[in-house]
This record gives sequence, C-alpha cells and structure tokens, in this order.
Amino acid sequence: MKDKSKLRKEILEQRLRLPLHDVEQKSEIIMSILFSTDAYKQAKVVMFYVDMRNEVMTKKAIMDTVAQGKRLVVPRVKKGYGLLAIEIKSLDELEPGTFGVLEPPERKEIPLDEIDLVVVPGVVFDKNGYRIGYGGGFYDNFLPKLKTDAKKIAVAFEMQMIEQIPYEGHDVRMDKIITEKGMYGPF
Repeated sequence: MKDKSKLRKEILEQRLRLPLHDVEQKSEIIMSILFSTDAYKQAKVVMFYVDMRNEVMTKKAIMDTVAQGKRLVVPRVKKGYGLLAIEIKSLDELEPGTFGVLEPPERKEIPLDEIDLVVVPGVVFDKNGYRIGYGGGFYDNFLPKLKTDAKKIAVAFEMQMIEQIPYEGHDVRMDKIITEKGMYGPF
C-alpha cells in the first residue's frame, strides 16, 4: 500500500489535469445527488467548503442552499486553532485567505452543535469511508467537535476513489462519499 503523501501527490496531479468542462459537468451531477439525500433535505445548517484547484465545485451549491432558506456555513482557517465555522449569506462576503482559499471575514463562529451536515473536501478517498486531505489535519481536528449525529458527506470525482487508504486512529470516517458515479456508504 502506498503512503499517504505519495497517494495525495499522485491523485492531486491527476485531478489538476482534469479539463474544466469535466469538472463542471461532474460537479453538477455530484451536487444533484447530494441535494437528493435525506441528510441534505433535513439539514437546517449546512457547512460547505469553497472549491479551489479543480475540487468538486461548490459555489453554485452554496448559492442554491442559501436560496432554499437553509443556514450556510463555510470554513475559515485560524492560525494555531484550526477551522472556524462562519455563517454567510452570500459568496460576495468571501475574500482570499489562508492558502488563497476564499474565506469569510473573521467573526464569531456559529455554535458547532448547530451544524447538521458538513460537505467535506479531500484528495483521496476509499471505499471504507476514509479520506486523505491536503495534509494540514484541519478537518480531522474539526469534525470530532461536531454533535454526534451531524452528517459528514465527502464529495469527490470517481478518479479520486481507491480501494483502500492507510488510515490512523485520528482519521475521521465519512458517513457517505458522493461521486459522479453515485454514492458510497453509509459506512
């Protein structure tokens, strides 16, 4: 089995080579599957990441979620702390922050026990519900702070799925992983 850093580098390079048209098309399929899940339909407060570098695109889904009257939260990286969950009403509130990712301005984060669903990014995923992120540990540190019944759904392209990744005790398992080919899980 390859180690995490090799897998991360390989899959990231492959994802960065995906044509924009494919990324857009597959992202649309993935988001329509996400929107059809009970976890999404029942959630009052949804946390999305803001896409970058050929990730599954979330900006349209963020606007759609706000339009549906749900509360929407996006992450902000706080040095020495980790992820803050900040509520936004519009993409216009976002500005380039840590790592060049669009983030909300720093303000009071919402109580984490109000979050019903987190849409989780990552680089590599496996068929047991585990993920390899970008290596900062932000989501591995953040997800355990949520209420126990908060759903964790990762979104990824099928090319990011492998049979099994090496995982450790601190790695957080997703409830489901959605790709353009369908849904893996519940795990």
